[in-house]
Amino acid sequence: MAPSQSAEDKEGRNSLSPAKPTDDQEALRLLRLKAEQGDAEAEFSLGGAYWLGQGVPKNKKEAVRWFRRAAEQGNAKAQFNLGVASYLGEGVPKNEKEAAHWFRRAADQGDAQAQYNLGLAYFFGRGVPKNYKEAAHWLRRAADQGDAQAQFNLGLAYAAGAGVPQDYVLAYQWFNLAAAGNDSEVAAKAAHERDELASHMTPEQIAEGQRLVRQFRPHSGNKASAPD
Repeated sequence: MAPSQSAEDKEGRNSLSPAKPTDDQEALRLLRLKAEQGDAEAEFSLGGAYWLGQGVPKNKKEAVRWFRRAAEQGNAKAQFNLGVASYLGEGVPKNEKEAAHWFRRAADQGDAQAQYNLGLAYFFGRGVPKNYKEAAHWLRRAADQGDAQAQFNLGLAYAAGAGVPQDYVLAYQWFNLAAAGNDSEVAAKAAHERDELASHMTPEQIAEGQRLVRQFRPHSGNKASAPD
């Protein structure tokens, strides 16, 4: 086994980080004023308005312009959105290397969605050299924050020994955590993989995996993971 290669996982997270929606013209006027004065959060929000066409005509090129202004000031949500736009080729020419660059900028700030997408970028070699060890590192960073899809894919990595030493106990742990998550589709896949894996494990290994699940506490993405 290797990290999931379903169509969903191949594409990663392609929904933008949401900005606070508003159709109120006075609120938009004030938002634009703040954005033009260089307020990064306002730039991000105005970009979201243009992307979705909320209170302004939908214009993805203009959205990207505002996301870029916010991203260059270090706004992680804007950096993630700029990565998505670059990957999709919407509002900007498609450029996987540029997408990976912005996912990395956001991932370094602890954005779980960016960490997940960066992990997939390294796994599939999209915009960065293919590197299973680096892929597992970034999936782990997202999984540590409680991201169920990352937990599932990390379980697959440990089951296969893809980028990490093969370890059925850790694979069982991550599958179990993903199975308990809020994403019903991921939970069903994770439960299936966990139960299949358990048939090849000793009772002692299963008990250790369950103990690790009980000990798990999600934490901020800015905290580095323990070495794998």
